[in-house]
Amino acid sequence: MNINSQIKEMTTKEKLMAMELLWDELCHESKEISSPEWHEPILKGRVEEAKSDANFESWTKAKENIRKSLK
Repeated sequence: MNINSQIKEMTTKEKLMAMELLWDELCHESKEISSPEWHEPILKGRVEEAKSDANFESWTKAKENIRKSLK
């Protein structure tokens, strides 16, 4: 049985758990993974935006606003 058919047989919960395990594993191998060159200017731009006039709210408030907009 190949991995594709195994994944298709998994429940959503099992798939999410597998993704978390894979992500954790990849994080420990970060030395082997390099970011593409286009990441740097985007990240620098976001840092500058955050320093300027960006408006931030807490995750709790953001979730509350999302829930309100879905009603």
